[in-house]
Amino acid sequence: MNIVIISGSTRVGRLSHRATVELAKRMAKRDLYAEVIDLAEYKFPMLEDTANNHTNPPAGLQAFAQKLDAADAMIFVSPEYHGSYSGALKNAIDYVWKEFAKKPIGVVTATTGKFGGVNASTQMQLLVLSLGAFPMPYKLLVPYVDEAFDENGVLINDAIAKGFDKFITEFMWFAEAIVNQKDKVLTKA
Repeated sequence: MNIVIISGSTRVGRLSHRATVELAKRMAKRDLYAEVIDLAEYKFPMLEDTANNHTNPPAGLQAFAQKLDAADAMIFVSPEYHGSYSGALKNAIDYVWKEFAKKPIGVVTATTGKFGGVNASTQMQLLVLSLGAFPMPYKLLVPYVDEAFDENGVLINDAIAKGFDKFITEFMWFAEAIVNQKDKVLTKA
């Protein structure tokens, strides 16, 4: 299965990216490959037009859209900023649309507070629905992200580590169920 994880923060000193790296690392330990798309590497300007209609697309936009299109399943990772997900994530997603159609998407949020980005996670699930995709009901919330990892980015909180493992298990079940069903429908067509 082709899985893409979008790291949705471009902020200097971002901590939510540690959750992205940890997620990819834990998936690899299960022989699951997930490509990390780090929005900090793309530096997309504020949306002027969608990828399909853009007369002068920003660097990397076509490659970004192609990676999303090729993905069977995705995970969005974002910090919580003022009760919602990052503007960089929303901006990048607004460039494309059809690339998300009927795909399973998991949601991960991280904050320095005790609620782990629950508001942002709910907002992201609504975003996933509006993209015509399927939001996974189970969310990974990473509270106190500034204390959950050491200075080298190593996860040191056992409870959060268990949350990562449960999320991956739930995500793979969810993604496989949807991808298998899509395959059955396409085979009959």
